[in-house]
Amino acid sequence: MSFSAGSQQAAITRPGELPVDNGAVNQALLTRHAESEFSVRGLTNGDPDVEVALTEAGRAQARLLGEHLAATEIDLCAVSEFQRAQETADLALARRDVPLLVLPELNDIRFGEFEGRLLADYRAWARAHGPEDEVPGGENRTESVVRYVAGFRALLKRPERTILVVAHSLPIRYVLNAAVGGLPKPAMEQVPYAEPFPLTAAELTEAVERLETWSLAPAWSS
Repeated sequence: MSFSAGSQQAAITRPGELPVDNGAVNQALLTRHAESEFSVRGLTNGDPDVEVALTEAGRAQARLLGEHLAATEIDLCAVSEFQRAQETADLALARRDVPLLVLPELNDIRFGEFEGRLLADYRAWARAHGPEDEVPGGENRTESVVRYVAGFRALLKRPERTILVVAHSLPIRYVLNAAVGGLPKPAMEQVPYAEPFPLTAAELTEAVERLETWSLAPAWSS
């Protein structure tokens, strides 16, 4: 998938292609992608090979995100493999020279047999099943948490100070809830489109550790 954000935009990179040290991160700006052609219709997309673009409203949201971040120094942008996340970052960072890092660990959950179906159907299934129950052909919620923990731990090892993360509602909601002491629930509240939620490195570390502990003995929070 191509990803270009104007003449000044850095080329996309993948883990191992940017230097890593013991971690100098000061702040992470956790941001859900803008409105997509599937999300506006309430459909699922957990397969990054299925290209789903932003809506016109979504593109406007992404540009507005860029305006809100114009005065914020951003040293790195981490995105998932999905078109909707990359297009959001592309528009938000147009004409800015920000290195881009693709982290598959931040991909949306794999919906299996619910792929391309109504999100409401998946959420109904999720409420009726435990965190280790797997959707046929998909991924269970515990597996997704383990994957997200790995992704955010990788970011915390980065040498950059301020990282914009453009990903999906589920990993961001898990982390935001964990940052204030919450744990995963059968159905999580959706994160608003294209709105950055800042966390310090200490807050992100605490959230990740809480999620990792939960994943060792997963049970739904009441």
